[in-house]
Formats: sequence, structure tokens, C-alpha cells
Amino acid sequence: MSKLKVLVVGASIAGPTTAYWLAKAGAKVTVIERFPELRSGGQGIDIRTAGVTVMRKMLGMEAAVRAKTTQLEGLSFVRENGRPFGTIRATGDPDQQSLVSEYEIFRGDLAQILFDLTKDNKNINYVFGEQVASLQQNEKADEPVTVEFANGLPTSEYDLVVACDGATSRTRAMGLGCGVRTHIKPINFWAAYFSLKQDLLQGSKVGQGYSAVGGRTITIGPDPAGATRVALFGIHPRDDRDATLPFREAMKQGDGALKQFVAQHYKGVGWKTSEIMKHMLEAEDFYAAEIVQVKTPSPYKGRFALVGDAGYAAGPTGGGTTLALAGAYVLAGEVGKHKGDLAAGLRGYEEVMRPLIDDMQKIPPFVPTLMAPQNAWGIWLRNMIFAFITRTRVLEFVQKYFAGAFASTDKYKLPHYEWVA
Repeated sequence: MSKLKVLVVGASIAGPTTAYWLAKAGAKVTVIERFPELRSGGQGIDIRTAGVTVMRKMLGMEAAVRAKTTQLEGLSFVRENGRPFGTIRATGDPDQQSLVSEYEIFRGDLAQILFDLTKDNKNINYVFGEQVASLQQNEKADEPVTVEFANGLPTSEYDLVVACDGATSRTRAMGLGCGVRTHIKPINFWAAYFSLKQDLLQGSKVGQGYSAVGGRTITIGPDPAGATRVALFGIHPRDDRDATLPFREAMKQGDGALKQFVAQHYKGVGWKTSEIMKHMLEAEDFYAAEIVQVKTPSPYKGRFALVGDAGYAAGPTGGGTTLALAGAYVLAGEVGKHKGDLAAGLRGYEEVMRPLIDDMQKIPPFVPTLMAPQNAWGIWLRNMIFAFITRTRVLEFVQKYFAGAFASTDKYKLPHYEWVA
């Protein structure tokens, strides 16, 4: 294992975590990232179940995450006048979390923590502003993968290439010999995120959500810096129609066109929407993406592997970060366990991860309806249900059964591995 040479593509969450564990297994790892520097900002993401288990195995990570959490204490759905129907709060138990996570952290902050945990490792080298131009591997001969780069790195051979570059991974398309959207399963859902300097919550750490007809929901949450974080959701019925096509077309035209698309979509919604839209048009940290699931026949092919959203994006289930952390740990653990037999290690990776992937990708039928009902009756019903479950606390009993991401930490028993570094 000491001579295994690995290329990891992507330096957000899955990439640095994969590098961390592969280095502990004795590999020499190069991590490339197409952006010129580590990306900051981004939406709030949760660490749950198996992700908590992996985090606690990474020295110093849990303390670093706790120091950078969003400080969100709860979430209320509100009427147009701002009066809440009820509030869901964190359980206070990180091993049995509610819809509000004890470990909610902004994506950019978690990426920085993982980078800081790995940047000084002598077996990990980061290269920013670089991306893969082509991959060539002879699966029958079981030879190293030849990688050509786009921006200056010399062509090199790697024993293993791991794609960690997100749900729309171009590296996946090259490694599997398919189109970028071949293994993407649309769920007719997009989201946009940005921050504004004003504190719309007036000091409260309880976030607010407001829904309007047409599957439109806005949430605002606290930012430790005193600002407000905004998330805008566009959720359409899950039928055969490709409802996110207009969104994707606007995305191709750049942030200006995409902001105009979102503003038009939210026109006349009410509540704080007019004020929020004005800030969105001026936001410098605006980011939007289609929310999808990725389902590949296998998370590897030959000496090419997928970790995180690139291989098994969870969509709206709340399990994406958990899958990324667990996948990185298991991949490195299985490769190290089967020292000298990379093919066996990759088979072990799939065997261990498959039940977790399948569970985390299950979308309970009511999740899209709860997040963004399509009509006025649906909004009224959701709000009444929300009021009932928050007042009776029945959610604390049932939530552990309706989605894998809300199970207890000990539900998913990850293997114990021996590490050489």
C-alpha cells in the first residue's frame, strides 16, 4: 500500500476526506480542484448517523465542527405576517438528531476544516486551478490509469483515480465512458443560496420558512457573523416532465440570468420576499444548483472510483454529507484491508457502502410535499400538520423511522480498520 499513487478530483467535502483516509492507509495522494482556491460560503449541510461516526474518528474534527456550526436552534414555518405555526428544535442528542441537526455547518466552513486537517500531510498534495482533460485505463490488463490534465500538470499514471467532484461530475463521465447526466436521476427540484448583511431574524437563532403555491419555499437562517443566510427552493411535481430545464438553461447563461429567473419565479410570493429578492440581485455569494440523485450501477470501474455526490448523491434526504464522509472512510479502509489487491478492495468498498447508499437515497413520499406544497390546500395541510407535531412532540418518536438520515448514529455499524499512518 505504501507505493499506491492516487489522484483525487475535487476539494470540497468528499475529496479532502478521501485524501485524509487514503493517506492514513499509506497512499500518496494528489488532490486537484478546478477552482483557483478553496470555495467559501455555500448552504448549511448536516453531519448525521454514520457521518458522525467518521467525524469522531478524525482527530480534532468534531471540536472544529462544533466551533463553526451555524448556531441554528430551530426552524419555524410562518404565516405571511411572520407568526409561526410551530417550531422544530434540535434534540440536544447528536446521536439521535431531529430535522434540525446538532452538526449543521456551512459547506465552505466544513471544506476549510477538512482542508486544514490535510494540507500539511506530507502524503497529500493539493493543486488548485487544475482539472482532468482525459482518462485512459485498460481494465483487462489491470494497469494504472493515465491522466491528462487541462492546465499544466504533466500527464501521469495513477494506481487509482477517485472522482469527488459533485453530482454533475465531468470526471465521472470520463471514467465511466458516459454522459454527464447519464446517471443523474432528476427529482424536479432546484435550490438557490446566498447571504445578506441585514439580520432579518432580529437576533433570533430560530430559522423561518415560508411557502407559496407552485412549490416555492423560502427559508432564512442565522449566520454567526450577524448576517442572514437565505435558501430558495423550486420544487415541481415528480412526473416525467423535465421541469428543471428552464432553470438549467438560465444557469448556462451565468449568474445574472439565473438571478433574474429566480426573481421571476418568486414574483408576488409575499412575506419578506420582495426585500429578499432585492438583496439576491446584488449578492456576491449567490449559488444555485439542481438537486438530484446519482445512481450508478457500481461506485467503481476498474481503477476508477466515485465518492460522495459524484457516485451517490442523496438528493433532498439530508444524507449527502454523511455518505461522503462514510464513503471516503470505507474506500480507504477496504483498499488498505486488501493490501496488494486493489480489485478486492474496491469490491469491498461497494459491498459495505451499498446498504447505506440505498437507505440514504430513499425519499419518503411526503418530503417534497412538506418542503414546498404545490397549492393553497397543501400549504394549509402542511402547516396544520407542522403545528400538530411540534405541539405534541410526536415527531421525536416517528422521525427516526421515516428517513435514514434521521436514524440513530449506531444504526449503521461501519467496519473498524487498521491504519499505517
